[in-house]
Amino acid sequence: MWVILDDMSSLRPETRVVHLPRPVPEGSIPISMPIYQTSGFVFDDPAVFADGMGRPDGAYVYGRLSNPTVRALEEAVAGLEGGVAAVATGSGMGAINAVLLGLLKSGDHVIAQSALYGATAQTLADLARRFGVEVTHVPQDDPAAVRAAVRPTTRLLYLETIANPMTQVADLPGMCAAAREAGILTVVDNTFASPILCRPIEHGADVVVHSVTKYLSGHTDVVGGIAVFADADLHREVWSYAVELGATADPFAAWLTLRGIQTLPLRMERHCANARLLATRLADHPAVAAVHWPGLPSHPSYELAAKLLPDFGGVFSFDLAGGRAAGEAFMRGVRLALLAPSLGGVETLILHPATTSHRTVDAAGLAAAGIGEGTVRVAVGIEHPEDLWADFAQALDAV
Repeated sequence: MWVILDDMSSLRPETRVVHLPRPVPEGSIPISMPIYQTSGFVFDDPAVFADGMGRPDGAYVYGRLSNPTVRALEEAVAGLEGGVAAVATGSGMGAINAVLLGLLKSGDHVIAQSALYGATAQTLADLARRFGVEVTHVPQDDPAAVRAAVRPTTRLLYLETIANPMTQVADLPGMCAAAREAGILTVVDNTFASPILCRPIEHGADVVVHSVTKYLSGHTDVVGGIAVFADADLHREVWSYAVELGATADPFAAWLTLRGIQTLPLRMERHCANARLLATRLADHPAVAAVHWPGLPSHPSYELAAKLLPDFGGVFSFDLAGGRAAGEAFMRGVRLALLAPSLGGVETLILHPATTSHRTVDAAGLAAAGIGEGTVRVAVGIEHPEDLWADFAQALDAV
C-alpha cells in the first residue's frame, strides 16, 4: 500500500522529491517498533485532525503532542508500573517539572522527603522563591510527620523510592496512606528501583516519575524521562501542560529506550548482585568508614527495604576514613570504573555528589541528606564482579 499519492508519474521532479512514497506494511507486522521520525501526520478527515489536537489518546497529529514510537514507550512503562497512561519527556527533569508545574500553583504547599536528588531539591527551591510554593521537608519513612505537616493548601507529597545518593528507602505504603488520608497526591521518583524492584502505584502513589536515561534505557545513550499516572484525568491534566511546556520526548530516544527495556530484568539482577559484592567487601575494608546500601543490615533502611523490595538496587555510596582527600584519591585511582555522571548503564560509574549531582544543595541540605565531603557514589554496572573488586581494591590501596 502506498499512501498520500497513488500515481506520481505525471508529476515533475521538483514535486516528486517532496512527495516521496510512504510504504505501509500490509499483511505483516514489524518485529521491532519502528521509529516514526516525523514532525507531523497527514489527514483526510478534518474532524479527526481537530480531535487529535485536544487529547493524548487521539490520532497522531504533531510530534510535540503525540508520536507512535513515543506512545509505545508510554504504554510500555505505564504497563510495567501498573498505571493507566504516561507522558514521556525529553529528560528526567522534564518529567519532574511537567508534573510539578502542571499540578502546582502559587500559594500551594508541598511536602517532600528530606533526602532528594539535587536537581529536584533545586526545582522545589525555585518554585518556593519564584512562585510562592511552600515546601516542608520530612523524613522519607515517617508517616506521622506527613500528617503533622499537612495544611489546607497542601497539594502533594514527593518521595523517592530509593534516595539519591545515600539510598534511604521511603516507606511507600505508610507515606502514601498518610497522603491519601489528607486528600493529597503522592508523586514518587522510582528511577533507582525501576519497575523491576518496585511499583509505587501498588503502594498508593498517584504519579511515578523516571529518568529513563538510567535503568530503563540502560546503555548510556539516551536522555529522557517519563511520568506514569494511576488516574486518567490526572494524566490528561499533566499532558496538557507538558505539551505546552514543550517537554516532549524524541522518537529516536523513545525507540532506544524501548530496546533497552527488553533487557531490564536481566540487567537489574546483575546490577544488584554486583552491588552486593562490592558493598559487602567495602564495608569490611579498613580504609572505608561507612557504606550506604540498603542491602546491608547496618543501613537504617535495611528492614524497610527488605519488606518493600525484592532486591536492593545497583547504586550505593561510601565514605572513606580519610575524608574528601581520600575520596578524590580513590576516584583518581580507579581504572575500570569511570568518573562520570548518571547511572543505570552497563558501565560502572563513580562520582563525588557534593560537587556534582548535589552541587546546588547548601551545606545544611547536604547534611540533612547525609552526604559528606568525602562521600563517593557508585553506580554499579554489569561487568564481572571480581574485575570490579580488583579495580576498587587497587585504588583503595593507593588512598
